[in-house]
Amino acid sequence: MVGKGSDRLPTKFATDRRNASEVNFAHYGRDELMPVWKRFLLHGYYYGCYPHRWWRNRALRAAGKLPVIVLIYHRICDDRANDWTTHPKVFVNDIRWLQKHFDLVPLEEAQRRIRQGVNRAPCVSITFDDGYAANCQTALPLLVKERIPFTYFVSTAPILEGDFFEHDLVMGNRFAPNTLEEIKALAGAGVEIGAHTRTHADLGRVTDPGQLRDELITASEDLQNAVGVPIRYFAFPTGQHVNLSPQAFHLAREWGFEAACSAYGGYNEPGGDPFHLQRVGVDGPMIRLKNWATVDPVKVWKIKRYQYATLPEPAQLVGAAGD
Repeated sequence: MVGKGSDRLPTKFATDRRNASEVNFAHYGRDELMPVWKRFLLHGYYYGCYPHRWWRNRALRAAGKLPVIVLIYHRICDDRANDWTTHPKVFVNDIRWLQKHFDLVPLEEAQRRIRQGVNRAPCVSITFDDGYAANCQTALPLLVKERIPFTYFVSTAPILEGDFFEHDLVMGNRFAPNTLEEIKALAGAGVEIGAHTRTHADLGRVTDPGQLRDELITASEDLQNAVGVPIRYFAFPTGQHVNLSPQAFHLAREWGFEAACSAYGGYNEPGGDPFHLQRVGVDGPMIRLKNWATVDPVKVWKIKRYQYATLPEPAQLVGAAGD
C-alpha cells in the first residue's frame, strides 16, 4: 500500500525514454479508444439508465452487497498510440472523480470486503498492467504523491532485459518498458508490485507444464529477487476467458499468490471468490470509467464469472512442472 515508504520518487523516475522514432504515427489522430459516435451513444446510455443505477446501488448499499471494483490501466501518455493508452489529462480527471465518489483501497482491502461478505461503501482498487516507462511522467508520481494505493503488474523480461512488448511491435511501436530501477523506486514508495508472466504470455494457450511454471512461478521469483519485495499478486496477460486456464489458477494458488486477476470485466460480489479478482479495463475516455464504476446493469447481466474452481484440481501439474 502506498504510504509505507517514501512519498517521493527520484527525479530520474519522471522520464519516458521515448522518442518520435519509437511511435507509429499512423495511429495518431484516432480519438482515445472509441469513435465520436460510439462515445455519444455511451454517454446517452450512461445518463439514460443512471436513475436505475442510483436506486439499485442504494439497495445494494443497504444490504451490504455493493460490488468491489478493480480497475485496469496500461499506459498513460499523450500520443494516443493504441487502445490501451490514456491521455494524462483524462487520467488526472479520472482520479479526481474516483477520489470524490469512492474509497480507493489496495487489493488486500478489496479481498477483505469480498471475503467478509459485506460492503456498504463504494470502493475501487486501481491496477496497472505491463509496465510502461511513459507512466512515470504523470500517472505514477500523482498516485504516489497523493498516497493512493495501487498495484503495478509487470512482465519480468521487459523489466529485467529491456525487451519490447510483442503486442507493441506488431503494431509498429517500440514503447520503452519500465526499468528495474523504476520498479524498485515504486516498491520503495510503498507500491504493491505484481507479476504479469515473464513474456506477457497467453496462458490460455500454454499446455506445457514446464513453460507454464516458468511464465507464472519462476518469472515471479526472478522479479521478487530483483526488486527485493514479496510478489503477492498475479495478473493474467490480456485476461479474457480464453486467456485463462484452471491449471494456471491452481498453480498460482499452490505457489502462494494472494490472488490471481483476470481482465474480462465483471464485478466482485461480497461473499464471492476473493482469490480470483475480476477487473475492468478503463483505458481511454472518462465515460468508460464512469459507466463501469457506477455498475453497468447490462455488464452485470452479460458477463459470466470464469469458473476455474469447479474444474478438476490438476495436482499432477505442479509436480510435473517442478521436475
